Amino acid sequence: MKVGIFSHCTIDTIIYENEQYEAPGGPASYCSLTARKQKQDVNLYTKFNSSYPLEEYFKQNKISFPDAISENNTTKFRLELDGTDRKLFVEHMCDNIDFIENDDDGTLISPVFDEISLDTYSQIKNSGNFVFLDPQGFLREKNSKNEITLKKTTLDLTNVNAIKMNSDELFALTGLTRNDGIKQLQKLGIEYVIYTNKQEISLLVKDKLYSIKLPKMTLTDTTGIGDIFCATFLCTMLKEKDFLWALSFAGGAAQAALESKAFGLEKIPEKNALETNGSYFYNIVEFEQI
Repeated sequence: MKVGIFSHCTIDTIIYENEQYEAPGGPASYCSLTARKQKQDVNLYTKFNSSYPLEEYFKQNKISFPDAISENNTTKFRLELDGTDRKLFVEHMCDNIDFIENDDDGTLISPVFDEISLDTYSQIKNSGNFVFLDPQGFLREKNSKNEITLKKTTLDLTNVNAIKMNSDELFALTGLTRNDGIKQLQKLGIEYVIYTNKQEISLLVKDKLYSIKLPKMTLTDTTGIGDIFCATFLCTMLKEKDFLWALSFAGGAAQAALESKAFGLEKIPEKNALETNGSYFYNIVEFEQI
């Protein structure tokens, strides 16, 4: 199976408990490396400068990145972490990402901030097979201090098979909360609607809401957890064609990443860790009819 990922690679300055360090990141990096650990071929549609520290690593791990090299600096963010809360500031943006014709089996669209135009977004989702959307980058704006906030946004969701969002993103996109919001997205044609609320992860399919809960734990760096979840869900759907396994394995990957207490890309779990956690979740999934 071949996975296509549309998103910017980034350089993240992460500030946690008065400590500061710089690391490569962005959904492009987290999702690509997660998919490779799950034995999927990866086409990464992104932009970064030739000095980006993961370029050789991508090559060594057989991650293809056509037309990615830019003369402009790589997109850069500053993240100030406090448990599950964080403040995000954009410091630099690289070139926009263009659509490239492909034969990918599944597509993950996960912009960080304004790097995918609405025309390009339309081309991507209308040409893909199974399309997973993490809309965060379409819902963001920056204030005078370059801090990222959410804005109310209307987005064309036709030909999107699955979507993931938290409560704030759901409200920004639909103007509604929890069940009302996710049912609204389903009415717009999305078959798999994923809603996250800290430890709670829910998936709406037809008239049933399936839920798992991550265990309570001390949180360190939560950067990239959502990306690891999204990539695992997509890879499992392509391989198993089973949404409950996809939910369970994705939750298992998120749990393994958090339990590692590692920073940056080092938290991406090995396949055996997410399978162990995923098998546990699969047997305790709760559901309700809504």
